[in-house]
Parts: sequence; C-alpha cells; structure tokens
Amino acid sequence: MASLSRRQFMKRTLALPAACGLAAAAAQTKRPDFLVLVADDHRYDALGCMGNPVIKTPNLDGLAREGVRFTNSFCTTSICCSSRASIFGGLYTRTHGIRDFRADLPPELLAKTYPSILRKAGYLGKYGVGRNLPAEAFDFWRGFPGQGKYANVVDGKPIHMTDLLRNQALEFIEGCAEDQPFCLSVSFKAPHSMDYDPRPWQPAARFETLYRDAAIPMPETATDAAYNALPDFLKDSEGRRRWQNRFRTPERFQETMRDYYRLLTGVDEAIGQMRQALKQRGLDDNTIIIYTGDNGFFLGERGLAGKWYAYEVSMRVPLIIRDPHLARGRRGRTIEPMALNIDLAPTVLDAAGLDAPGSMQGRSLAAIMAGRETDWREDWFYEHPFEHPRIPKSEAVRTERWKYIRWIEVDPPSEELYDLDADPFEQHNLAHAPDHKETLDDLRARRHAYLASLPKSSS
Repeated sequence: MASLSRRQFMKRTLALPAACGLAAAAAQTKRPDFLVLVADDHRYDALGCMGNPVIKTPNLDGLAREGVRFTNSFCTTSICCSSRASIFGGLYTRTHGIRDFRADLPPELLAKTYPSILRKAGYLGKYGVGRNLPAEAFDFWRGFPGQGKYANVVDGKPIHMTDLLRNQALEFIEGCAEDQPFCLSVSFKAPHSMDYDPRPWQPAARFETLYRDAAIPMPETATDAAYNALPDFLKDSEGRRRWQNRFRTPERFQETMRDYYRLLTGVDEAIGQMRQALKQRGLDDNTIIIYTGDNGFFLGERGLAGKWYAYEVSMRVPLIIRDPHLARGRRGRTIEPMALNIDLAPTVLDAAGLDAPGSMQGRSLAAIMAGRETDWREDWFYEHPFEHPRIPKSEAVRTERWKYIRWIEVDPPSEELYDLDADPFEQHNLAHAPDHKETLDDLRARRHAYLASLPKSSS
C-alpha cells in the first residue's frame, strides 16, 4: 500500500473543526501531533502514579500529572498479537481475526487502522501482528520480526533493545518539520520476558543495581491456597509452567520482579528522552502522548505467570493520555469509566479531526476526558481464542461491579462469577451460589448478546 508524504497528509487534513475531540481548540491552525507508546506486558499497577511504592517511573508519572490517567483501562484480549491489532484498528479479536502469531492483518483491515488512515505514521519496534511486516505502508519504519531480543549489536557495538528503539524514535523526531503533522507509534518489547530463558527479563547494564536492596511485596494471592482453588485445567497450564521459571521461590520472585521493574524504568527513561527531543524541536506543546500496555500480567498471583486468562491482573493495563490542548482544569485527573484498547484508534482519529470508520467497535475517549456528559459503556466483552494446547480458551463479560468468566473448551463449560466490589482479588467464585443466580443468568445473556452482535472474522 502506497503511503502519502508528510506534506500530502498535511494538505488533506489541515482543516480543523470547532471541536476536534481531544484537542478541542477551534483557533488551532495545525493538527495535533501524536506519540503513541505501547509497552509489552506492562500491568496496570507497575507505575509510581498508580501507587506502587517501589518502581521508579518519573517520566510516566509526569505525563499523568500533565494529562489524565485511566484507573480502569483494559485489553479485550490478553495477548500481544491480538491486542495490538485491536489497538491499531479499534476491533475486537473475533472481528479482526488475529488469533495467533502467524496471522497478518489483511490489506482491507490494515487500511482501516489509525496509522493507515493518518497515512503518515512511523511504526517502530514491535508491530506485533503476523510475520509480514508492512514497512511499505509507512513513511518511516524501523520494525523487526518476531519477539526480538534484548541484547542487540548495532555497528559492532552492543545495545539494549529499549535503547535501540529509543534511538530510532529520536531519529524520527529529529527529522520532523514543525509545519507538518506526524504520528509516531513506538511499540516497545519491554517488559516482555524471554520465555524460559534462565534470566527472562534482561535490563540494560546501567540498571543492574537498581532495586537491588528493594523488598518487593508478594501479591496477596500468590499462595498455595489460591493455586489449589484454580480449576484443574489451569493447574498445569502454560501460566503454571512459566511460573516455575520465574516465581517458584521467594528468592526467585525478588530476582524476577527487580528485573521486571528495571525494564520498565528503562522504558520510562526512553520516554523522557523522547519528550526532551520534542521540547528541543518545539513540538511538545502540540503533541498528544498516549501511553498504554498491550495486556496485563500475572506476577505470581494464583501461582501463575504470563497473561491470557480473564482475571483482573491479566486484563488491566495502564493508560495515560497527555493532551496539551486539554483545558488546564481537566489535567492531572484520574478517570474511572472503563476504557478499552479498542478505544485508542477512534480517540486518535477524533483528535486529528477525522471520522473513525463505522466498522470500529471502540469509542473516542474525548468526551470523558473533557468531562462532558456522555452515555458510556456499562460492560464489555473479553475473549481469548488464541490457539495453544496449554492456554484454555475463554470469554468473559466485565461490568463495573461483576466479572463473568466462561471457559469455552471445557466439557461441560466451566463458569466463574465474581463480585469485584466485595472481592477485588477474585477469590470467591459465586457461579454456584443460589443467591447470585439472577446475576449469573443476566451475564450469561449479555455474553450471548455480544457473540450475536460482534461480526466474526472469516479467517
């Protein structure tokens, strides 16, 4: 697919409506620029601004102070290939059809992603969808196939993957002109693990001593009792097998967590350097910065590692949006309404003054960021149809209070129901409690309604 030049894009999209979503600035003569940052496996609470007392993320904390932080942000499928396709295109997994790492976004769907619609996005790092990297669709491309590795060599010198992606992002920023709008999407590998490696999370050398003396609290549900309460089909699942390598002893837990935090601090440092480059170029005051993770992560909860399953730690992700055009009184706030990864594409397009395709299933977050009254979602659908012999397939409905999980390949299907207000760690399954049968039936019906209403990919 041919891409337009920066100047062609600017000519096609210069006119600005009176209220352009996030930017909402009628007098503005230049469309906002975008820096979209996606970390891999960054769970929602691994941030200083989320109250984590150990991790150091000063630049992301600063973004939250200057922008807004969503306290209830989720992915609709907790695995990177599916979630990233949802981020780019605003579609549920069952609609875009990316259910494994071999599948590529078909051209007709790639054309309806936010970067293709903007026609000048620069994709850096982990595109994360399929095997065929669509470099020809973008004006600037520095992608790599597969998961990549943390240890790299460039021009004969070792360089950590996060530093490599930072350098490529800075290369793009330094080449931008002030009068031409841009959208730069940086997809970090960090803090994704190197699966089954003796040291799964490998930080850059300068972070080796960071957190060395930190005592990281064990999760409340990292107990034998929580593991024993799991359905039998999860007890030898992929999540349990990876737990053995990462969290099997208290000492191993501390080693793993320190490295996980080190990688995230490396991402935070890189983002600070990108922001400094934007300021030096005079671009920061017009750049909307979006930071999120592609999915959550088990850090020993229930005796598990990885993601995939429809529990809160796997589904919830950080989401920070810093919009320099947002009214000052709206900045530094936290936002409670439920945001989804499928909302990011329509949000970007809204801020650029462009209509999202009618096929997109997410919604722009502009109204709730601005504090305007809006009829927002009360529930949403989760699915995990990834093909893997040790990752059970599941579907779920999540409301503001309730979580209904259905393991769809078990015979008979296994169900779980949690009252998140009373049981935020999801320790008491109420699916078989007579007092909650009405709630269970309502959520079963809601799941069926989602299955009937969401178009399914033919792939």
